[in-house]
Amino acid sequence: MSREGAGAALVAEVIKDRLCFAILYSRPKSASNVHYFSIDNELEYENFYADFGPLNLAMVYRYCCKINKKLKSITMLRKKIVHFTGSDQRKQANAAFLVGCYMVIYLGRTPEEAYRILIFGETSYIPFRDAAYGSCNFYITLLDCFHAVKKAMQYGFLNFNSFNLDEYEHYEKAENGDLNWIIPDRFIAFCGPHSRARLESGYHQHSPETYIQYFKNHNVTTIIRLNKRMYDAKRFTDAGFDHHDLFFADGSTPTDAIVKEFLDICENAEGAIAVHCKAGLGRTGTLIACYIMKHYRMTAAETIAWVRICRPGSVIGPQQQFLVMKQTNLWLEGDYFRQKLKGQENGQHRAAFSKLLSGVDDISINGVENQDQQEPEPYSDDDEINGVTQGDRLRALKSRRQSKTNAIPL
Repeated sequence: MSREGAGAALVAEVIKDRLCFAILYSRPKSASNVHYFSIDNELEYENFYADFGPLNLAMVYRYCCKINKKLKSITMLRKKIVHFTGSDQRKQANAAFLVGCYMVIYLGRTPEEAYRILIFGETSYIPFRDAAYGSCNFYITLLDCFHAVKKAMQYGFLNFNSFNLDEYEHYEKAENGDLNWIIPDRFIAFCGPHSRARLESGYHQHSPETYIQYFKNHNVTTIIRLNKRMYDAKRFTDAGFDHHDLFFADGSTPTDAIVKEFLDICENAEGAIAVHCKAGLGRTGTLIACYIMKHYRMTAAETIAWVRICRPGSVIGPQQQFLVMKQTNLWLEGDYFRQKLKGQENGQHRAAFSKLLSGVDDISINGVENQDQQEPEPYSDDDEINGVTQGDRLRALKSRRQSKTNAIPL
């Protein structure tokens, strides 16, 4: 990155003589041989509280399409294309995140190469924080995000050739189900259903029936509930799904026993698994992250980054430090798991595991019988002051959003 004029601009060359990224402290003047553009007010992060990024998977896709279209445009063949951002540090971080993702996904840069291009000249970017209300003492960096994207490509989580933008943007909205795939064909994170569909206290409540056809269409076989009973599990089991309850309190971290049972259930599920708590962010993201860390050896920070890119707001407060503490053990468990299963040609769930873990190892598994827990008593799992919990607040905030993405062209 070079500095053009004292304090005036910082410019990084992404593709030699064709594509640059710039931090500009005054609006650029148009030129016949340069095309300037900004996404600062176009691709914006919808925050819950003090969180500000990273931008979601749909925005990464839209940005990459935009860059590729500009590079192929006949009218810009002889122009240098400059993506610029201004003085807002949060928008700088998100703009740099998009540029770095483009370098990793389309230019074959390593995460470190992309990061070095963006920080040359002692440029620094503020790290991303969680969606908790209040202070933060855990952050993820741009480099964590780039590693997450690289590994997601390696393991087949991320493939823009098959990415369905319309489906992502439709179903991630609170009114349309509030769900996101974290691993395609394997894990869905979604907000907790209620006994009936309605708009209550500022957020959309969906019944189990809202999800049943979508889940069947996408080979979901298993539902895991992490919050207290808000619906009768029979509404899923009568429709042919396996249903499990692994309750722990809103905003807290799971016990080792819950982590083990969650992993056992997922490792023995033939199809995709849909996981929810109240908002489908904290508890849900934490346990899915445990699975990713165990089976793909991603670091806690990389895993948190990936889950948030797929579903912004995921993994909150002490859940972040919990994943860091669990990292080494989960890696060792994953190593043992793959070693134990290697060479077992006729395991009960071989097909599911071969598809799921081919990026790490070609494995199979001998099934372990699941023991479904009984329905928990509807005690106050999530109660805080006045009965309003972190999950309630996050869901309400998401429901009130006025999304701009429908109006944004590719």
